[in-house]
Amino acid sequence: MSAPMEVVLSADSAGLMWNCAVFDLHTGSNVLSYRGGNSSARSLTVLNGEYILGAQLGKNFINVWEIQRKDQLQQKIVCPGIVNCLVASPDGLYVLAGIAEAVYLWEISTGNLLAVLSRHYQDLSCLRFTDDSSHFVSGGKDNRALIWNLASVVQLDSSRVPEPRHVLSCHSLPITDIHCGLMGPQARVATASLDQTVKLWEISSGEMLLSVLFDVSIMSVTLDPCEYFLFCGGSDGSIFQVSLCSTAVSRDKTFQSDGEGNQVFKGHRNLVTCLSVSMDGTLLLSGSHDETVRLWDVQSKQCIRCIHHKGQVTNAVIVPAPANMFLPDSRPGITLPRFSRHLNPSEQGEGVATGVQAQQARHCTKHHPLSSECHRACKCSPTKNPN
Repeated sequence: MSAPMEVVLSADSAGLMWNCAVFDLHTGSNVLSYRGGNSSARSLTVLNGEYILGAQLGKNFINVWEIQRKDQLQQKIVCPGIVNCLVASPDGLYVLAGIAEAVYLWEISTGNLLAVLSRHYQDLSCLRFTDDSSHFVSGGKDNRALIWNLASVVQLDSSRVPEPRHVLSCHSLPITDIHCGLMGPQARVATASLDQTVKLWEISSGEMLLSVLFDVSIMSVTLDPCEYFLFCGGSDGSIFQVSLCSTAVSRDKTFQSDGEGNQVFKGHRNLVTCLSVSMDGTLLLSGSHDETVRLWDVQSKQCIRCIHHKGQVTNAVIVPAPANMFLPDSRPGITLPRFSRHLNPSEQGEGVATGVQAQQARHCTKHHPLSSECHRACKCSPTKNPN
């Protein structure tokens, strides 16, 4: 049997059988599981198709697994505090963590902490990158979502304090989820909130394009790849499908089920905390506090598969299956370094890469991409081509 194109990656709060598991999207069968601890909500992420990272629930560290080595926990990354949310950039170069009210940004190649962004006034609840890694969006319990330009955050001038590109402040209660659409800096971003609304924004201008009011709090949100529909997970277990191609154009609207694409998926009995859509837009995945992950046919609104968990579902997402996920003999092209907990690691006596070491690490990655011991053992000069 050939390897699947897309898989389901999910985790629950109990962690009794595994921390997280991979399921076949079309059969529902468990194909891989990763053991050790349990991951908090919105904190499970795939790094460069080679590692799975999951922030330990209620603790100040991140669990790391090589994606094809399911039997054991390979590494723990110690953080400055409890991680509320976590995401890796699609290009595999950076990791973002929400710790208390601050956003921490690390560079993967060196482990250096590049920035600590303290522009929220209360704890972070979610972080998302755009598909091209050029921007990211942070949402918090202070009712605000901030759009950041990554290039301005990683600037070399340390005397300048990075500022968000846009501040989205139209919600009246905490942000519960964020979804970034496609097309990088031209993308649209959806924000969900306990204030019973979902709002759609334009990243380039920061302008609000649409606000939809529901009769329950919204815990999760996603868009299909073509952005025909907005899917919103309610606190009562309902999943609301909002048509973005409706003939009635209004920036502020109240959700009503109708024949023009505004429909409701029924099946969950508790909060719907996770939503994800397949690449072809035909399947919707949902995770809930009722301890189930459900797969829905978007056209018929029928639940076609239910995957039972042992605790409240904290993470559930459809991801492209990494090429080496089902190759047990493969190894990551780069070994993860120790992550610094300080912006100036040399002043704190931390054993992280210096400028020369960082250059050597990049050199090793380029010339010895398959060596797991490269960063520790390579003796090549970073300024001299060994060939």
